[in-house]
Amino acid sequence: MPKRSTKVKDKWREKTWITILTPKSFGNKPIASIPVTDVEHAMNRTVETTLFDLLQQDPAHYNIKLFFKIAEVEGETAYTIFKGHEYSREFIKSLVRRGSSMINFISDYRTRDGYVVRVYVSAFTQGRVNSSKKSSMRKAADSVLKEKAASLPYDQFIQEVVLGKLGADVFGEAKKVAALRHMDIRKTKLISMPEETRKKKEEIPATPA
Repeated sequence: MPKRSTKVKDKWREKTWITILTPKSFGNKPIASIPVTDVEHAMNRTVETTLFDLLQQDPAHYNIKLFFKIAEVEGETAYTIFKGHEYSREFIKSLVRRGSSMINFISDYRTRDGYVVRVYVSAFTQGRVNSSKKSSMRKAADSVLKEKAASLPYDQFIQEVVLGKLGADVFGEAKKVAALRHMDIRKTKLISMPEETRKKKEEIPATPA
């Protein structure tokens, strides 16, 4: 008996392409399109881009990676929250010099609207510095970051970090302790959201009713 012909499903045709947008604080710009079989599977995915890809201005922005997490899907559009950023490893390596000190500082901060952000700061001095000065620079950075986080909502705090304003404020305070070649916030990571915001996002349906 002749074999029955079986139709092969075209899995790509069954997929829906979703356009991923940055948060409003980053202009609601499209940063990627991804294929999904079920739009709910797009939830919580992390998408990576660079600051240059968003702003198209300074080539140095290629060194700054941005991470956005999908928090809501409506139809074929995915909306994100800012998950974190970091300098490329190559850029950090390029800042290391013989005869100078590298100071690292990591701490968590709560923004005015209740988001908790882990902030990583790195400083590179012009010459060697002792432990006492390293400690003083960390305290200077911590003081600036605490004040800023307490006074700014999450979106604005992150904007100031990514665009370099907050890093400049930290640099300005720390350079009073020792001569610096470079100091900036090299990485951030969203640790938690306010309870009411998290619940609200969980209650939003993945597709329009």
